Amino acid sequence: MKDLTNPNWIKFKGILFLLVGLLSATLLILEHPSLRICTLLAISIWCFCRFYYFAFYVIERYVDPGYRFSGLWSFALYLTQRKRKEGTSLPGEK
Repeated sequence: MKDLTNPNWIKFKGILFLLVGLLSATLLILEHPSLRICTLLAISIWCFCRFYYFAFYVIERYVDPGYRFSGLWSFALYLTQRKRKEGTSLPGEK
């Protein structure tokens, strides 16, 4: 598949993501209209946004400046396939 490079189509794609997200959140809340569901949905959305920011910005800027983000799949591969440098470990590892 060819990369999307046209700025107008990129903006359109972003707007579609926003609209689909709003529509799905609205349908979930209409199906189960409770404060608990609204709160859990808001927390889930916030956490996924923070994870995306972490994968995209934090890793590139603060953890591994050599890593270039190209999507969540590339981030998953980065986490599972990267060669650990001598003396480098993940939290909880010895």
